[in-house]
Amino acid sequence: MTLHRYFARRFMFSFLGTFAVFFAMLFMIDLIDQVRRFRSDDADLLQLVTLTLLNIPQFIYLILPLIMILSTIALFLALARTSELVAARAAGRSGLTTILGPLAVAVLIGAFAIAAFNPIVAATSREFEQRSGDLRGRTSVLVLSHDGLWLRQGNDGGQAVINAARANLDGTVLHDVTVITFDDTGRPDRRISASSASLGDGAWDLRNVKVWPLSSQNPEAAAVSQPVLSLQSSLTPDQIRDSFGAPSSISIWDLPRFIAQLKDAGFSARRHQVFFQMELALPAFLGAMVLIGAAFTLRQQRGGRTGLMVLAAIILSFAVYFLRNFARILGERGEIPVLLAAWVPPAVGIAIALGLLLHLEDG
Repeated sequence: MTLHRYFARRFMFSFLGTFAVFFAMLFMIDLIDQVRRFRSDDADLLQLVTLTLLNIPQFIYLILPLIMILSTIALFLALARTSELVAARAAGRSGLTTILGPLAVAVLIGAFAIAAFNPIVAATSREFEQRSGDLRGRTSVLVLSHDGLWLRQGNDGGQAVINAARANLDGTVLHDVTVITFDDTGRPDRRISASSASLGDGAWDLRNVKVWPLSSQNPEAAAVSQPVLSLQSSLTPDQIRDSFGAPSSISIWDLPRFIAQLKDAGFSARRHQVFFQMELALPAFLGAMVLIGAAFTLRQQRGGRTGLMVLAAIILSFAVYFLRNFARILGERGEIPVLLAAWVPPAVGIAIALGLLLHLEDG
């Protein structure tokens, strides 16, 4: 048990060191990118540094498997260089038992990532989008809530807020619609109710419409019903779809409720379902990265084989990572089941790594 704790502690230090190196590199790269993006928006240095710090967590989270494989390689190369692996074998420890400590740490890091780091990434990415949108003068046009979906649009004549009970998959057809229009001074001037609204070329086509002029002393008495009404709009289908943002901007603790809201509103929740299951599979995937790294670097290397084995470990880990992204795309498109898209890649990585370990270590 003492040896397991020792290897686990060494792996944690290796992981933290690799994490710090990547954090520093990403900070410098992203700060330069923020300076380039907002150089014409009068953003000061403090704002740019804040944006960078808010943007880095999502990139760190994205490359967590890469950090894990490099940490594993660094650990076992260091142990081989100091002959500690030879001493462990001399003490009766097999190669498979040597990796139990690092493997347990990797699984714990994965569990911490989805339980705590994921909500942090979601909060910082939302704040980054909000602050960068404020600097650019752009904000999200769509919000989902328990009472349906809300859209905001603007044009030369003023603003309009649209509420709908449900919509089609891309948000271009709304049902049970209520619209509040505002004049150029920001005062509400009309309330419009419609059974449906379809987004056409530059306008919403409303059906079964009733219009209340809010400037009237008695809006109900002045209300007018008509079969159709065209409401000018600056929205496009792409803007509506992009307003959902990435599933990573939603905390994993809130994701099941958001998926239910998407379904209730009539949108497809498959993209978010795939992301949710892949997050749950993250500890297994990080464990696969440790096993792959150990399979190629656990043995004592001589001559020029060390670089070749490290390269083979990185190539195999990238292949499994590519398989994971490919399965995610297939899952989002509905080509394969959600659970298959999320759990098969880590299972494949673990199976390949265990096969290599059993072959190389125990013949």
